Amino acid sequence: MLKNKFVSFVLFIVVTYLASFIGGFATISFKEPWYSSLNKSFLTPPDWVFAPVWTTLYLFMSIAIWNAWHKNNRNAKLVYIYLIHLFFNTTWSIVFFVYHNISVALINLIIIILFIIYLTFKFKDISNLSFYLMIPYLLWCCYALILNLTLLVLN
Repeated sequence: MLKNKFVSFVLFIVVTYLASFIGGFATISFKEPWYSSLNKSFLTPPDWVFAPVWTTLYLFMSIAIWNAWHKNNRNAKLVYIYLIHLFFNTTWSIVFFVYHNISVALINLIIIILFIIYLTFKFKDISNLSFYLMIPYLLWCCYALILNLTLLVLN
């Protein structure tokens, strides 16, 4: 049983961080010089903040889905919803940094937030730990929504 929990945890980590890797690659490869030329909100943090924040959030997300999956009799539907959410999470970076489409990225972010809200409240019924681990992610994405919206307005 312990071995199965470890293997499933590693799989959730790998899948979640694969989304992070794809988004990070898109960001690094296509961010400049376009992003530097944008008018940004005074709320925009320095670039160095994003990597540690997202690394932490992806860890929290991985633990949340893994814990909920085990506490909820390995409910595959919940995992499918999580994977669809990860797809949108990954595509935000592609839409924003590769295609430089701020408005579609904003729509994408709204979809991500809706998925996060859904998952968070599903987790609440299953495990308080999973629920609480999703709160920082939800808050950060709401903050990102404000930043994305201000970029749309200012540019």
